[in-house]
Amino acid sequence: MRRLILGHTTEFTLLAVMVVLCVGLSLATDRFFTISNAFDVLNVSAVNIIFAVGLLVVLISGGIDISFAVAASVVQYVTALALGALGGGNWAEGFIIAGAIGIGLGLINAALVYRLHIISIVATISTFNIFFGLLMFFTKGVSIYDLPEWLTTRVVFFEREMADGSWIELTLPVVVMILCCLATWFMISRTTVGRQLYAFGDNPEGARRFGINIAAMHYISFGWMGLMAGIAGLMQAHYAEEVVPNALYGRELDVLAATVLGGARLGGGKGSVIGCVLGVLMVSITQNGLNLMGVSPFAFKMIVGAIILIAITLSSARIDKLFPFLAKGSAKSRGTHQ
Repeated sequence: MRRLILGHTTEFTLLAVMVVLCVGLSLATDRFFTISNAFDVLNVSAVNIIFAVGLLVVLISGGIDISFAVAASVVQYVTALALGALGGGNWAEGFIIAGAIGIGLGLINAALVYRLHIISIVATISTFNIFFGLLMFFTKGVSIYDLPEWLTTRVVFFEREMADGSWIELTLPVVVMILCCLATWFMISRTTVGRQLYAFGDNPEGARRFGINIAAMHYISFGWMGLMAGIAGLMQAHYAEEVVPNALYGRELDVLAATVLGGARLGGGKGSVIGCVLGVLMVSITQNGLNLMGVSPFAFKMIVGAIILIAITLSSARIDKLFPFLAKGSAKSRGTHQ
Protein backbone atom coordinates (compact mmCIF):
# COMPACT_ATOMS: atom_id res chain seq x y z
CA MET A 1 0.00 0.00 0.00
CA ARG A 2 2.79 2.43 0.93
CA ARG A 3 4.62 1.60 -2.28
CA LEU A 4 1.44 2.21 -4.27
CA ILE A 5 0.98 5.63 -2.66
CA LEU A 6 4.62 6.59 -3.12
CA GLY A 7 4.44 5.59 -6.78
CA HIS A 8 1.33 7.70 -7.41
CA THR A 9 1.99 10.72 -5.22
CA THR A 10 0.14 13.24 -7.36
CA GLU A 11 -2.99 11.14 -7.78
CA PHE A 12 -3.33 10.30 -4.08
CA THR A 13 -2.59 13.86 -2.98
CA LEU A 14 -5.13 15.21 -5.44
CA LEU A 15 -7.67 12.65 -4.28
CA ALA A 16 -7.08 13.69 -0.66
CA VAL A 17 -7.57 17.36 -1.56
CA MET A 18 -10.79 16.46 -3.39
CA VAL A 19 -12.12 14.58 -0.35
CA VAL A 20 -11.42 17.56 1.91
CA LEU A 21 -13.01 19.88 -0.65
CA CYS A 22 -16.13 17.70 -0.93
CA VAL A 23 -16.51 17.53 2.85
CA GLY A 24 -16.27 21.32 3.07
CA LEU A 25 -18.78 21.88 0.27
CA SER A 26 -21.21 19.32 1.71
CA LEU A 27 -21.16 21.22 5.00
CA ALA A 28 -21.69 24.52 3.19
CA THR A 29 -24.70 23.37 1.17
CA ASP A 30 -26.94 20.32 1.63
CA ARG A 31 -27.56 20.10 -2.12
CA PHE A 32 -23.94 19.21 -2.91
CA PHE A 33 -23.48 15.75 -1.40
CA THR A 34 -26.19 13.92 -3.35
CA ILE A 35 -26.01 11.16 -5.93
CA SER A 36 -27.96 13.20 -8.47
CA ASN A 37 -25.52 16.11 -8.14
CA ALA A 38 -22.58 13.72 -8.54
CA PHE A 39 -24.05 12.46 -11.82
CA ASP A 40 -24.69 16.06 -12.92
CA VAL A 41 -21.00 16.87 -12.36
CA LEU A 42 -19.99 13.77 -14.32
CA ASN A 43 -22.26 14.65 -17.24
CA VAL A 44 -21.05 18.24 -17.35
CA SER A 45 -17.39 17.17 -17.14
CA ALA A 46 -17.53 14.57 -19.93
CA VAL A 47 -16.49 16.83 -22.81
CA ASN A 48 -13.62 18.40 -20.87
CA ILE A 49 -12.33 14.97 -19.81
CA ILE A 50 -12.30 13.85 -23.45
CA PHE A 51 -10.30 16.98 -24.28
CA ALA A 52 -7.99 16.32 -21.33
CA VAL A 53 -7.03 12.73 -22.22
CA GLY A 54 -6.15 13.91 -25.72
CA LEU A 55 -4.07 16.76 -24.36
CA LEU A 56 -2.42 14.34 -21.92
CA VAL A 57 -0.86 12.41 -24.82
CA VAL A 58 0.56 15.61 -26.31
CA LEU A 59 1.98 16.67 -22.94
CA ILE A 60 3.53 13.24 -22.36
CA SER A 61 5.32 13.54 -25.70
CA GLY A 62 6.79 16.87 -24.62
CA GLY A 63 4.48 19.09 -26.67
CA ILE A 64 1.58 21.36 -25.87
CA ASP A 65 -1.64 22.15 -27.76
CA ILE A 66 -3.66 25.33 -27.29
CA SER A 67 -5.85 24.92 -30.38
CA PHE A 68 -7.92 21.83 -29.52
CA ALA A 69 -11.04 23.64 -28.27
CA VAL A 70 -11.23 25.78 -31.39
CA ALA A 71 -10.49 22.69 -33.50
CA ALA A 72 -13.49 20.99 -31.85
CA SER A 73 -15.63 24.00 -32.77
CA VAL A 74 -14.52 23.68 -36.39
CA VAL A 75 -15.19 19.94 -36.31
CA GLN A 76 -18.72 20.20 -34.97
CA TYR A 77 -19.66 22.93 -37.46
CA VAL A 78 -18.21 21.15 -40.51
CA THR A 79 -19.65 17.83 -39.33
CA ALA A 80 -23.12 19.38 -38.98
CA LEU A 81 -22.90 20.73 -42.54
CA ALA A 82 -21.61 17.41 -43.88
CA LEU A 83 -24.38 15.46 -42.18
CA GLY A 84 -26.91 17.84 -43.65
CA ALA A 85 -25.46 17.25 -47.11
CA LEU A 86 -25.69 13.48 -46.53
CA GLY A 87 -29.37 13.76 -45.70
CA GLY A 88 -29.00 13.48 -41.95
CA GLY A 89 -26.58 10.59 -41.51
CA ASN A 90 -26.32 8.54 -38.32
CA TRP A 91 -24.08 8.09 -35.30
CA ALA A 92 -21.54 5.97 -37.17
CA GLU A 93 -21.15 8.56 -39.92
CA GLY A 94 -21.05 11.35 -37.36
CA PHE A 95 -18.18 9.76 -35.43
CA ILE A 96 -16.27 8.95 -38.63
CA ILE A 97 -16.60 12.47 -40.04
CA ALA A 98 -15.84 14.22 -36.75
CA GLY A 99 -12.89 11.92 -36.03
CA ALA A 100 -11.42 12.31 -39.52
CA ILE A 101 -11.66 16.11 -39.48
CA GLY A 102 -10.23 16.25 -35.97
CA ILE A 103 -7.28 14.04 -36.90
CA GLY A 104 -6.66 16.18 -39.98
CA LEU A 105 -6.49 19.37 -37.88
CA GLY A 106 -4.22 17.62 -35.39
CA LEU A 107 -1.87 16.52 -38.16
CA ILE A 108 -1.59 20.13 -39.32
CA ASN A 109 -0.19 20.99 -35.89
CA ALA A 110 2.17 18.01 -36.03
CA ALA A 111 3.46 19.06 -39.44
CA LEU A 112 4.13 22.61 -38.24
CA VAL A 113 6.05 21.30 -35.24
CA TYR A 114 8.01 18.55 -36.99
CA ARG A 115 8.47 19.80 -40.54
CA LEU A 116 8.90 23.52 -39.84
CA HIS A 117 10.53 23.06 -36.42
CA ILE A 118 8.15 25.50 -34.76
CA ILE A 119 7.82 25.24 -30.98
CA SER A 120 4.52 23.49 -30.27
CA ILE A 121 3.01 26.25 -28.13
CA VAL A 122 3.78 28.83 -30.84
CA ALA A 123 2.45 26.58 -33.60
CA THR A 124 -0.81 25.82 -31.79
CA ILE A 125 -1.39 29.43 -30.75
CA SER A 126 -1.08 30.25 -34.46
CA THR A 127 -3.51 27.52 -35.53
CA PHE A 128 -5.82 28.52 -32.67
CA ASN A 129 -6.19 31.96 -34.25
CA ILE A 130 -6.27 30.64 -37.82
CA PHE A 131 -8.91 27.99 -37.12
CA PHE A 132 -11.10 30.35 -35.13
CA GLY A 133 -10.67 33.20 -37.59
CA LEU A 134 -11.64 31.01 -40.55
CA LEU A 135 -14.59 29.56 -38.65
CA MET A 136 -16.01 32.95 -37.73
CA PHE A 137 -15.27 34.38 -41.19
CA PHE A 138 -17.12 31.67 -43.10
CA THR A 139 -19.96 31.18 -40.61
CA LYS A 140 -20.38 34.87 -39.75
CA GLY A 141 -20.93 33.64 -36.19
CA VAL A 142 -24.27 32.07 -37.13
CA SER A 143 -25.27 29.03 -35.07
CA ILE A 144 -26.79 25.82 -36.45
CA TYR A 145 -30.02 24.75 -34.75
CA ASP A 146 -31.39 22.43 -37.45
CA LEU A 147 -29.48 19.29 -36.54
CA PRO A 148 -30.40 15.66 -37.34
CA GLU A 149 -32.92 14.22 -34.89
CA TRP A 150 -30.58 11.41 -33.82
CA LEU A 151 -27.94 13.95 -32.80
CA THR A 152 -30.26 16.06 -30.64
CA THR A 153 -32.16 13.15 -29.05
CA ARG A 154 -30.73 12.45 -25.59
CA VAL A 155 -29.27 8.97 -25.27
CA VAL A 156 -29.62 7.68 -21.71
CA PHE A 157 -28.12 4.30 -20.83
CA PHE A 158 -29.34 4.29 -17.24
CA GLU A 159 -31.74 6.45 -15.28
CA ARG A 160 -33.37 6.23 -11.90
CA GLU A 161 -35.59 8.49 -9.83
CA MET A 162 -34.31 9.14 -6.32
CA ALA A 163 -36.40 9.42 -3.16
CA ASP A 164 -36.24 13.22 -3.23
CA GLY A 165 -37.67 13.34 -6.77
CA SER A 166 -34.36 14.02 -8.52
CA TRP A 167 -33.04 11.81 -11.31
CA ILE A 168 -29.66 10.21 -11.93
CA GLU A 169 -28.74 9.57 -15.55
CA LEU A 170 -25.87 7.91 -17.35
CA THR A 171 -25.81 9.66 -20.72
CA LEU A 172 -23.99 9.07 -24.00
CA PRO A 173 -21.26 11.71 -23.43
CA VAL A 174 -20.24 9.96 -20.19
CA VAL A 175 -20.08 6.54 -21.86
CA VAL A 176 -18.05 7.96 -24.75
CA MET A 177 -15.79 9.71 -22.24
CA ILE A 178 -15.17 6.41 -20.41
CA LEU A 179 -14.30 4.69 -23.70
CA CYS A 180 -11.91 7.53 -24.63
CA CYS A 181 -10.22 7.25 -21.23
CA LEU A 182 -9.83 3.47 -21.57
CA ALA A 183 -8.48 3.78 -25.12
CA THR A 184 -5.97 6.43 -24.05
CA TRP A 185 -4.91 4.42 -21.00
CA PHE A 186 -4.38 1.33 -23.15
CA MET A 187 -2.32 3.21 -25.72
CA ILE A 188 0.03 4.95 -23.28
CA SER A 189 0.30 2.10 -20.76
CA ARG A 190 0.04 -1.14 -22.69
CA THR A 191 1.61 -0.49 -26.09
CA THR A 192 5.10 0.08 -27.45
CA VAL A 193 3.93 3.39 -28.89
CA GLY A 194 2.94 4.56 -25.41
CA ARG A 195 6.32 3.68 -23.93
CA GLN A 196 8.01 5.48 -26.82
CA LEU A 197 5.90 8.58 -26.20
CA TYR A 198 7.02 8.67 -22.57
CA ALA A 199 10.64 8.15 -23.57
CA PHE A 200 10.50 10.82 -26.25
CA GLY A 201 8.87 13.33 -23.92
CA ASP A 202 11.37 12.66 -21.14
CA ASN A 203 14.49 12.76 -23.33
CA PRO A 204 13.99 13.62 -27.02
CA GLU A 205 17.66 13.34 -27.94
CA GLY A 206 18.04 10.02 -26.13
CA ALA A 207 14.91 8.71 -27.84
CA ARG A 208 16.30 9.75 -31.23
CA ARG A 209 19.58 7.95 -30.57
CA PHE A 210 17.68 4.90 -29.39
CA GLY A 211 16.00 4.71 -32.80
CA ILE A 212 12.51 5.95 -31.94
CA ASN A 213 10.72 7.44 -34.95
CA ILE A 214 10.49 11.11 -33.97
CA ALA A 215 8.10 12.02 -36.77
CA ALA A 216 5.71 9.27 -35.70
CA MET A 217 5.74 10.55 -32.12
CA HIS A 218 4.64 14.02 -33.24
CA TYR A 219 1.98 12.78 -35.65
CA ILE A 220 0.58 10.19 -33.23
CA SER A 221 0.35 12.58 -30.27
CA PHE A 222 -1.21 15.49 -32.16
CA GLY A 223 -3.33 13.12 -34.24
CA TRP A 224 -4.72 11.57 -31.06
CA MET A 225 -5.44 15.04 -29.69
CA GLY A 226 -7.27 15.84 -32.92
CA LEU A 227 -9.31 12.64 -32.68
CA MET A 228 -10.33 13.43 -29.10
CA ALA A 229 -11.17 17.02 -30.10
CA GLY A 230 -13.38 15.71 -32.91
CA ILE A 231 -15.23 13.32 -30.60
CA ALA A 232 -15.58 16.02 -27.92
CA GLY A 233 -16.97 18.45 -30.49
CA LEU A 234 -19.61 15.93 -31.55
CA MET A 235 -20.54 15.23 -27.92
CA GLN A 236 -20.82 18.95 -27.22
CA ALA A 237 -23.23 19.35 -30.15
CA HIS A 238 -25.25 16.39 -28.83
CA TYR A 239 -25.28 17.78 -25.28
CA ALA A 240 -26.20 21.35 -26.28
CA GLU A 241 -28.52 20.26 -29.13
CA GLU A 242 -27.06 23.05 -31.25
CA VAL A 243 -23.78 24.11 -32.83
CA VAL A 244 -22.49 27.50 -31.70
CA PRO A 245 -19.20 28.58 -33.35
CA ASN A 246 -17.68 30.06 -30.20
CA ALA A 247 -19.25 27.71 -27.61
CA LEU A 248 -15.95 25.96 -26.83
CA TYR A 249 -13.77 29.04 -27.12
CA GLY A 250 -11.77 29.55 -23.92
CA ARG A 251 -11.89 25.98 -22.63
CA GLU A 252 -8.30 25.28 -23.65
CA LEU A 253 -6.69 26.94 -20.62
CA ASP A 254 -9.14 25.37 -18.16
CA VAL A 255 -8.44 21.91 -19.56
CA LEU A 256 -4.68 22.54 -19.68
CA ALA A 257 -4.67 23.67 -16.05
CA ALA A 258 -6.74 20.66 -14.96
CA THR A 259 -4.49 18.23 -16.86
CA VAL A 260 -1.33 19.68 -15.33
CA LEU A 261 -3.08 19.63 -11.96
CA GLY A 262 -3.58 15.91 -12.50
CA GLY A 263 0.17 15.34 -12.74
CA ALA A 264 1.00 15.79 -16.43
CA ARG A 265 4.36 17.53 -16.75
CA LEU A 266 4.71 20.44 -19.16
CA GLY A 267 8.25 19.27 -19.90
CA GLY A 268 6.99 15.87 -21.06
CA GLY A 269 7.52 12.27 -20.00
CA LYS A 270 5.01 12.18 -17.16
CA GLY A 271 1.25 11.90 -16.73
CA SER A 272 -1.57 9.42 -16.18
CA VAL A 273 -5.18 9.08 -17.27
CA ILE A 274 -6.49 8.74 -13.71
CA GLY A 275 -4.63 11.90 -12.64
CA CYS A 276 -5.96 13.71 -15.68
CA VAL A 277 -9.56 12.71 -14.86
CA LEU A 278 -9.14 13.69 -11.22
CA GLY A 279 -7.80 17.10 -12.26
CA VAL A 280 -10.82 17.86 -14.43
CA LEU A 281 -13.26 16.54 -11.83
CA MET A 282 -11.69 18.66 -9.10
CA VAL A 283 -12.20 21.83 -11.13
CA SER A 284 -15.77 20.80 -11.99
CA ILE A 285 -16.58 19.91 -8.38
CA THR A 286 -15.27 23.29 -7.21
CA GLN A 287 -17.34 25.18 -9.77
CA ASN A 288 -20.43 23.09 -9.00
CA GLY A 289 -20.10 23.63 -5.25
CA LEU A 290 -19.57 27.37 -5.60
CA ASN A 291 -22.59 27.59 -7.87
CA LEU A 292 -24.79 25.73 -5.36
CA MET A 293 -23.54 28.08 -2.63
CA GLY A 294 -24.66 31.07 -4.70
CA VAL A 295 -21.14 32.44 -5.17
CA SER A 296 -20.87 34.97 -7.98
CA PRO A 297 -19.63 33.45 -11.26
CA PHE A 298 -17.11 36.29 -11.44
CA ALA A 299 -15.35 34.78 -8.42
CA PHE A 300 -15.14 31.29 -9.95
CA LYS A 301 -11.88 31.82 -11.80
CA MET A 302 -10.16 33.35 -8.79
CA ILE A 303 -11.22 30.63 -6.34
CA VAL A 304 -10.63 27.75 -8.76
CA GLY A 305 -7.21 29.21 -9.58
CA ALA A 306 -6.29 29.36 -5.89
CA ILE A 307 -7.39 25.75 -5.32
CA ILE A 308 -5.40 24.59 -8.37
CA LEU A 309 -2.33 26.42 -7.05
CA ILE A 310 -2.68 24.79 -3.62
CA ALA A 311 -3.25 21.33 -5.10
CA ILE A 312 -0.26 21.61 -7.47
CA THR A 313 1.93 22.82 -4.59
CA LEU A 314 0.92 19.83 -2.46
CA SER A 315 1.31 17.32 -5.29
CA SER A 316 4.73 18.74 -6.20
CA ALA A 317 6.03 18.39 -2.64
CA ARG A 318 7.86 15.23 -1.71
CA ILE A 319 5.38 12.73 -0.30
CA ASP A 320 7.76 11.78 2.50
CA LYS A 321 7.80 15.40 3.71
CA LEU A 322 4.01 15.55 3.73
CA PHE A 323 3.53 12.13 5.30
CA PRO A 324 6.70 11.07 7.15
CA PHE A 325 5.21 7.77 8.32
CA LEU A 326 5.06 6.59 4.70
CA ALA A 327 8.75 7.27 4.21
CA LYS A 328 9.62 5.35 7.40
CA GLY A 329 7.49 2.44 6.29
CA SER A 330 9.14 2.44 2.87
CA ALA A 331 12.62 2.50 4.46
CA LYS A 332 11.75 -0.44 6.70
CA SER A 333 10.43 -2.33 3.70
CA ARG A 334 13.68 -1.78 1.80
CA GLY A 335 15.70 -2.89 4.84
CA THR A 336 13.68 -6.08 5.12
CA HIS A 337 14.23 -6.93 1.45
CA GLN A 338 17.96 -6.32 1.77
